[in-house]
Amino acid sequence: MPEVPFDELRWAVVLSAAGQFGEQPAGHGRVLSGVLLDFPGAPGGLAPDLAVLAPDAARGERGRFGAAGVEAVLEVARPGLAEAGRVYAAGGVPLYVVVDPAAAVCTVHTAPSPEGVYREAERVPFGNDLFLPLGGRTAVLRTDVFPTPGTG
Repeated sequence: MPEVPFDELRWAVVLSAAGQFGEQPAGHGRVLSGVLLDFPGAPGGLAPDLAVLAPDAARGERGRFGAAGVEAVLEVARPGLAEAGRVYAAGGVPLYVVVDPAAAVCTVHTAPSPEGVYREAERVPFGNDLFLPLGGRTAVLRTDVFPTPGTG
């Protein structure tokens, strides 16, 4: 069986995660994908694969949501992603999830510092649920539905 192209894997993960966030109990904010958000360390903004906003997130002067309103970011692993992670940490995004279909693992980063590092990280293999603390509530994402290069 041929390997599934990265872009197909990426969007399958994003669509699955977005759908699962949408199924969570009420009280969550918007879920955005590929939308530019303002971060202090990225003058042009960043467009995460998936961003979960706080229920009270508000748009800033440029009409974009900013780091203060972001509860979580989910990105699919790819080259160059480390710099985005540093920007998310420096911007105070409390939860940063990297989904790696090739390794069949998610890494959940917490405890951001202004220096641009997350002080804690937990690796969760596909097949185990992710329990994500979001502003006083917990979202649960199933990882057994995330594709890998051989499964598409």
